[in-house]
Amino acid sequence: MYSVNEIFQSLQGEGFHTGRAAVFVRFAGCNLSCPFCDTDFSHSEPMTAEQIAEQVFAYSTNPDTLIVLTGGEPSLQVNDALIGALHRYHQTITIETNGTHQIPDDIDWVTVSPKADATVVLKNADEVKLVFTNQPVDYIQHWLTAIRASHYFLQPCSCSNTEAVIAYILAHPEWRLSLQTHKYIHIQ
Repeated sequence: MYSVNEIFQSLQGEGFHTGRAAVFVRFAGCNLSCPFCDTDFSHSEPMTAEQIAEQVFAYSTNPDTLIVLTGGEPSLQVNDALIGALHRYHQTITIETNGTHQIPDDIDWVTVSPKADATVVLKNADEVKLVFTNQPVDYIQHWLTAIRASHYFLQPCSCSNTEAVIAYILAHPEWRLSLQTHKYIHIQ
């Protein structure tokens, strides 16, 4: 059984896939306590892999729909059985993880969002998305070599410090801007 906070359809609001139609599977629970976390962990529902896959399919029968496994921290629960169940219905499964736990091999797109004082074990990803909370330059730049990825995004913390992120990226153009567009356009 998996502890699921919610399953919903929306647009991906962050990172490389911004603007794509997606079905989100938000898992309850996390191994970190980030002060800027916007996930409500007060409730969850136990679900099997098949129940999750069927509910995702109920939102979209299009096999090209993006499936986003998020949380909390999805790597605490996501396993081969769930990925297999989802792949029976859909083609593109993504995960947004803090990178502190290993993940199944058959995930199509991996976003690692490292957090301060956490030991990241994932060394390869499709994208790194770092929430900018005025960390020192050496901390931010460290992630360019600590995790091999095709894309490196710097994201304002809860839409509050966008100007500082822009200034940082202008000085360090190897980073790209990721905005939480879902918050700007007031969708889930």
